[in-house]
Amino acid sequence: MSSRSMPSTFVKNAMQNGLGRYVSQLQRITLNFCKSHSDSLGMRNFVEHHLMDFSKMNPGVVVYVKPRRHRPPRIVATFLNGNTQTFNVSSLPKEDICKWVEAMRTRSGVEVMRIRKTWHTDTPSIQGPWHPFLFKDPVNNTTSFPEPSLYSVQAGESASDRLLQRAEKLRQEQTAVASDITPEQEQITVGSGS
Repeated sequence: MSSRSMPSTFVKNAMQNGLGRYVSQLQRITLNFCKSHSDSLGMRNFVEHHLMDFSKMNPGVVVYVKPRRHRPPRIVATFLNGNTQTFNVSSLPKEDICKWVEAMRTRSGVEVMRIRKTWHTDTPSIQGPWHPFLFKDPVNNTTSFPEPSLYSVQAGESASDRLLQRAEKLRQEQTAVASDITPEQEQITVGSGS
């Protein structure tokens, strides 16, 4: 289908869904099949083995089973917004039918449309959307890579470097104080200590 023939829309969700509690958008699912035709074998197996489990797990979904003679098997899903989806499941195994039923259960019910943009806001900014290079220097846009100046991260002085500088400064002060003592002062300090 071309983009001109497919209707387009913005990203949207069912209003207020999930505020308070989640409400499944699938209202009703109808399983049509034939009791004797071979195309309906997968649907019959699904009804026998998986339908009760699906009904117990999803009490908010109404399930109708309609046996129709000599008709192809199909799934008809009706959603809360009034849309219906019909799927022909001829000759599909029960595992594939389980996947289609689960896909219908998790759908929003909105028609499949071409998305104009991957984001939408009701109050657009005149500055435009934020991106990672918004406040970066534009020189990076014209740089040819690989650029050696960009290899390493320029880090400031670390705490370990500061501690080493302080220790060196203390050593220098102690050696300066020790060199300022005259031999007479040294004898006095040694003599007074003994």
